[in-house]
Amino acid sequence: MSQQRFPSLSHWGAFHAVVESGRLLRCDPFPGDTHPSPILQSMPGMVHSPLRIQKPAVREGWLRQRAQSDRAARGSERFVEVDWDTALGLVAEELARVRSAHGGEAIFGGSYGWSSAGGLHHARTLVQRFLHGAGGCVGQVGNYSWGAAQFLLPHVIGTFAPVTGRVTDWRNVLAHTQLFLAFGGLPMRNLQVTSGGAGEHSSAAWIAQAAQAGIEFVVISPTRADMPEGVRGRWIPIRPNTDTALMLAMAHTLVAEGLHDAAFLRTHCTGFDAWKRYLDGAVDGQVKDAAWAAKVCGIDAATIVELARACARQRTMINCTWSLQRAHHGEQPYWASIALAAVLGQIGSPGGGFAFGHGSINGAGTPRPDVAAPRLSAGTNPLRRNIPAARLADMLLHPGEAFEFNGQRDTYPNIRLVYWAGGNPFHHHQDLNRLLRAWQKPETIVVHDSWWTPTARRADIVLPATTTLERDDVGGSSRDRYLIAMKQAIAPVAQSRNDFDIFRELAARLGCESVFTEGRSEAAWVRHLYAQTAVDWERAGCAMPSFEEFWAREQVVLPEPERHMVLMEAFRAQPEQAPLATPSGRIELYSQAIAGFGYDDCPPHPAWLAPHEWLGAPAARRWPLHLISSQPADKLHSQLDAGTLSRAAKVQGRQAVRLHSSEAQSRGIAHGQLVRVHNERGGCLGGAVVDDTVMPGVIVMSTGAWFDGEVGALERHGNPNVLTADLGTSRLTQGCAAMSALVDVEPWIDAAPEVRAYATPVV
Repeated sequence: MSQQRFPSLSHWGAFHAVVESGRLLRCDPFPGDTHPSPILQSMPGMVHSPLRIQKPAVREGWLRQRAQSDRAARGSERFVEVDWDTALGLVAEELARVRSAHGGEAIFGGSYGWSSAGGLHHARTLVQRFLHGAGGCVGQVGNYSWGAAQFLLPHVIGTFAPVTGRVTDWRNVLAHTQLFLAFGGLPMRNLQVTSGGAGEHSSAAWIAQAAQAGIEFVVISPTRADMPEGVRGRWIPIRPNTDTALMLAMAHTLVAEGLHDAAFLRTHCTGFDAWKRYLDGAVDGQVKDAAWAAKVCGIDAATIVELARACARQRTMINCTWSLQRAHHGEQPYWASIALAAVLGQIGSPGGGFAFGHGSINGAGTPRPDVAAPRLSAGTNPLRRNIPAARLADMLLHPGEAFEFNGQRDTYPNIRLVYWAGGNPFHHHQDLNRLLRAWQKPETIVVHDSWWTPTARRADIVLPATTTLERDDVGGSSRDRYLIAMKQAIAPVAQSRNDFDIFRELAARLGCESVFTEGRSEAAWVRHLYAQTAVDWERAGCAMPSFEEFWAREQVVLPEPERHMVLMEAFRAQPEQAPLATPSGRIELYSQAIAGFGYDDCPPHPAWLAPHEWLGAPAARRWPLHLISSQPADKLHSQLDAGTLSRAAKVQGRQAVRLHSSEAQSRGIAHGQLVRVHNERGGCLGGAVVDDTVMPGVIVMSTGAWFDGEVGALERHGNPNVLTADLGTSRLTQGCAAMSALVDVEPWIDAAPEVRAYATPVV
C-alpha cells in the first residue's frame, strides 16, 4: 500500500502525518517551517505505544465498593477492563448520585489545557462544556504558566494581554531596539511550543535577525544556557528569585542620577511619589540602591549602576520570561519591570518599554492581526464557582476553609467527584506528596486519557480517548498566522473514542445532549468553527476560501499587518483620549485597589519581599542549592515523556540534574552518576550532568518525567515537583510558586530501584 500524507497540528508545530497500512510512520514538519521541533519524532511511537489505554477500565476496588472503596489504593491497585456501555453507565450514575446528594458544588471539572491544538477537541473546554450543561461544577481560573501575571497586570496596566504574547512586534524591535534586557533569559527550548500550535516556529528566526541587526542582548539568569547561540550578548548570573531587587536598584540609580523621565511619570503614571519613598528607604529604612541589591542578587554594585545607565542612553526593551512570576511573590518582578520601564519613559515608544513571554513560548511578538483562533465555547457555568488553578490540593484537603484571592474571600467546596480530561496534575502541581494525600479525598475520580499516565493510573474510571491523529479538527493559535486543517490520519486505536463523542453520549444519558451538541455532529462543529473564524479573519484582510477549498488546501495564512504593533502606543500619544483600563486610567505604580485588600504578602507597589525559600534564607544553611524546575527541551510538559526523544535525553533512565562542577566536586558526584535530590518535602532520583553553564548554588532539573512514587517514598523517575512548595505566589493572585525551592543533592550509592512509570495497570 502506498504512503498517504495528512495535515495536522500539534502544540509543537504543524506537520504531515505519513501513514502506511493504517500506521503512522513519521511526522514531517510543514513546508516553510524554518525551525521545526524535534519533538515531532516522538509521535509515531507514542500513537502506537503499548501504553495506550485499550478499553474503558475501572479500578478493581472501586468496581466492588464504588464510593466506599479504599482511596489510598489509587495508583497501586489494578484495573478491570469493561465495555463502553458499562463504563458510561457507571460515570453517568456517579455524576447523578453526587449531584443529587451534594449538588454541583461537589463536582470538580478539572483539566489543564495543552491536550490538543484543535479548536473542537480541546479536552479542557469539552469537560467544562459538558459539566456546565449538566448543571454546573466547580471550575478553575488562571493557570500554572502565568497565573500571577494574569491577575496582577489588570491592576497595573488594565489588561493581562501582554503576557499572552501580544507585545511590541519583532519588526518594530528590529527597527528601533538597541538594548534587549532579558530577565530570565531567552531559552530556545521553550520556543518549540505554543498553545494552539504553530505553522511556523518564528521566534527563533526573529531572535537570529535581531542578533544580525546588532541589537545588544543582556541575559539575566542563573544559567548561561538561557543565552541563545549566535546572539551578541552578555550573561549576568543572578541568584534565583532576586530579579525584583535588581530592578528596584536600577530604578533607584536612574532617579538618583536624574536619568529618569519625570514628565512621563507625571503624565502617564500614578503613584510614583509613593513608590519613590519606598525606593529611598523612607518606608522601611532601607535604601534600594545598587549596594543593597548587590548583596541580595549576587551581582556587583558597579554592574548594576552601569546596566541602569546603559538602559537610559539607548532604546531599551525590558522582557521578563513567565518563569519569573512562577515564584513566591512572583507578582513583584512583573510589576517592577513595568515600573523600571516607566522610569525610563520609553513605554509606548517604538522598540522600547516592556514585554513578557519572549523566551517562554513561540510566537510572542509575531506580527499578526489581533483576531481569535478557532475555539469551542465552554458555555456558562451556572454555579459560578471557581478556585485558582494552582490551589487544587488546598481545595481537596481543606473543604470549608476560607481563602483570599484578588480582593475576594471565599471557601473551598467539599469535592466528592473529580472529572479530569486533558492535562496531568501529577506534572503541573507542586509538592506531589501533598497532592497524593489530597487525591485520596474525593469519592470518585474519572479520567479521560490516551495513555496510562500518572493521572490515569490514579483514577477510578478511565475512558480511552483518541489522539489528534484519530479525529478531524481545525486548529490555530492567537500567536501564529496559520489556520490548519487537521485531518484524521488513522482509525482510533483499540476502543478509544474522541472526547466530544464521549461527552455527547454522557449528556444524552443525563438529559442534556442538545445543550452540549447544539444539534451538531463532530463534522458539523468543525465546519462551524471554521465559519466563525472566517468572519474574523476576513475583517483582518484575509481572503477566506470555502470550507471545502480550505480542507483541500490544508491551510490559510493571515497576512502580516501593514503597521507595526507597539505596545501602549495610543496611550503614550494621548493618555487622556486612550486611557488604560485601570482606576486612574494610567500605569499604576501604586495601586489603591491593592492597598485596600490589605495583603501583607503583596504591597500596593513593586517591592522586594524575600521568598520563603531562596539562597539568602536561613533554610539555605540546610538546603544550599536553589532548584530551577525548567520546562523540558524534549517534550511538552509531560506529554510524550515516554517517547523516543525524551527517553534518549534521560540519564540512566532518569531526568537529568544539571549542576556546576564545583557543586559536584564538593559532593563527590561524577557526571552521569545517579543522585538523590531532596528536601523536607520529599526526594527523587536523577542523573547528574556536570554543566558549568549553571551558576554555583543552583541546580536545573526539567519537569515532565512521569511521576513514579508513593506518599512519602522516594520518587524513582526524576520528577522535581516532589520538591517544589505548594503555596500561592500571594493572596492577590494565588499563582504557582514552583521556582522558590531549596534542595540538596547527594550521590546515590544503593542499587537503583526499577522505574515503573511506564507500567500498565490492567488486570
